Amino acid sequence: METSDRKFREEMERDVVFSHAIKAGKRIYYMDVRRTRKDDLYLSITESKKIAPADGDMSQATFEKHKIFLYKEDFSKFIDGLSKAIGYIHANQTNVSVPEPEAQENADEEAADSLDDMKIDF
Repeated sequence: METSDRKFREEMERDVVFSHAIKAGKRIYYMDVRRTRKDDLYLSITESKKIAPADGDMSQATFEKHKIFLYKEDFSKFIDGLSKAIGYIHANQTNVSVPEPEAQENADEEAADSLDDMKIDF
């Protein structure tokens, strides 16, 4: 069973044509562009969260992962929904924590760079 699981993971990794990791506290978000067998590209978003065991032994920590697969025909609806949800949070959240100026500047530059690199045709 372990051999087939390893083979499956290796096959999945070969299909990744672009990858970007976003570190956010105890979570890491992976944005992977993958290729289907028919050469279509799709986005795989993975949230990975470190889970410490109850006894506190960090050598035995595990990772909880959740995946979303987003296909090109759903990009515009997904972006629209995500923008509306984030806009709602910004407009209605009263206790928004503000990052340190240097951290915010770096985050803004990274966001601008990633948006500059992103070319989406609908």
